[in-house]
Amino acid sequence: MTVIKVADMHCEKCVARITKLLTEEGLDFSVSLADKTVTVNGCQHCVKTALEALDDLGFEGVVE
Repeated sequence: MTVIKVADMHCEKCVARITKLLTEEGLDFSVSLADKTVTVNGCQHCVKTALEALDDLGFEGVVE
């Protein structure tokens, strides 16, 4: 399990956009607006995919 901090996630619309794209990527993940994090359950390739997807949406993800 890897936690990615997404400091610029501000609202439920952000959560919905992130959830939609990461689901399309086939990842096992959870999103927390309260903590401003995305938790990815998977290998380093899955984490890399999640980071690239976040970047595509305009979010900067930082692995904690």
